[in-house]
Amino acid sequence: MNDAARIRAPELPTNLDWFNVQRPLTLAGQRGKVVVLDFWTSCCINCMHVLPDLRYLENKYPDTLTVIGIHSPKFENERNPAQVQKAVNRYHIRHPVANDPSFQLWRAYGIKAWPSIIFIDAEGYVVGVLRGEGRRKQLDELISQHTQAAAAKGALAGAPVALALQPEAAAALSFPGKVLATRSSLYIADSGRHRVLETQHDGRIRRVFGSGAAGLLDGRETEAMFNNPQGLVVVGDFLYIADTDNHAIRRIHLKSGDVMTLAGTGNQGRYVADRFRDPQEAELNSPWDLSYYDGNLYIAMAGQHQIWRMNLNHQAIERYAGSGREDIVDGQLDSAGFAQPSGLTTLGDRLFVADAETSAVREIEINRGVVSTLVGKGLFDFGDRSGVGREARLQHPLGIAVDEERNALWLADTYNSKIKRIDVRTSQVSTFKIGTQLNEPGGLSLYRNTLFIADTNQHRIVALNLHSRHTEIVNVREQG
Repeated sequence: MNDAARIRAPELPTNLDWFNVQRPLTLAGQRGKVVVLDFWTSCCINCMHVLPDLRYLENKYPDTLTVIGIHSPKFENERNPAQVQKAVNRYHIRHPVANDPSFQLWRAYGIKAWPSIIFIDAEGYVVGVLRGEGRRKQLDELISQHTQAAAAKGALAGAPVALALQPEAAAALSFPGKVLATRSSLYIADSGRHRVLETQHDGRIRRVFGSGAAGLLDGRETEAMFNNPQGLVVVGDFLYIADTDNHAIRRIHLKSGDVMTLAGTGNQGRYVADRFRDPQEAELNSPWDLSYYDGNLYIAMAGQHQIWRMNLNHQAIERYAGSGREDIVDGQLDSAGFAQPSGLTTLGDRLFVADAETSAVREIEINRGVVSTLVGKGLFDFGDRSGVGREARLQHPLGIAVDEERNALWLADTYNSKIKRIDVRTSQVSTFKIGTQLNEPGGLSLYRNTLFIADTNQHRIVALNLHSRHTEIVNVREQG
């Protein structure tokens, strides 16, 4: 193909906020290397799934490939450069990222959906666009093909982009995702450090589960390995964990400290099957939270926009609710639509779901098998508004906890950085005003009158007294 028939990649605007580099990049400055533009937004589970593939390719082609993340924000909160920096660190992104809140590049490249990847050859021409996740093999082949072609033409040159990372300040926790309070213990998903902590309510650490390095390995306490653990639930002598980036359900025997894999292979599944007799053969898809009712473990399968169920007696695991289409659809279990469910809790035979991408709270009547919506309207209907039921607006909620005494639900309205209260009887949604500023809280757990909050982006657990509205920071620390 002659150059006249090829499309020169539109240059990167000069007015974007950049992360992980000292100065803005230009495509002209990357000539001689293959360039991949990853159009993503930090809320999107499918975008998260692309990141391990990009990391693999960056490591394989360190001198001849430049990956540039183009952050095209969906939610208002994601437009804030400070929140983008948090997302870059939370996801361990090690390539340049540009924030494009006005969608300049989105329009210039004709992008239609997240995630999308623009492939640019070593001479600066657009080769094509790859939409959706699961493109590692295709990208690998394209990079190999185009670097070889550029080398044959004498057009291949370059070196790795000089990075300038801005790591988080040292803290006892790193992006804690979920928290679970029991009578005698506090369990914390220290997600950014790939471990689970067992502490006293005042934060003194009793035990650590996980080595601190990402991986999938069973063993005792710190011999084991997790990868971005999130949801937690205790049933009898066992702590169950949604090991999100391992696409697995793990179990800790609380008496012995032994960690074992209960379900999942470590590989991400994409609509492989609706039921598995052997849960260790099931390829799951980013399980994010857990809840328990009547012998069954309910799983918020965020990556597949579904709720799954595992019978703890028979061990079989199966799709429970959701067609898999990312949407907000009520009705029977099979036809209902969810959008990145990320929080679960039960009140009697009612399962409540924090449905993040529709900024919604959904309800499943377990005995009737019916899904309904308490709060929420659509994929792009969000905000910060009190009201009754669907009059209210949320912004990407991730955490939910039940309060039987008050007949209420507590909600981590994550991208509004607020705690909301929902009256179960009237569906009235209101902001619970507290004196502490939160930053993207991701998990909640109630014990008596104390609501424990995983204040994710501030690397801490906050204890909120519901009577006095007084808050204290839980001082997570070693015994001594």
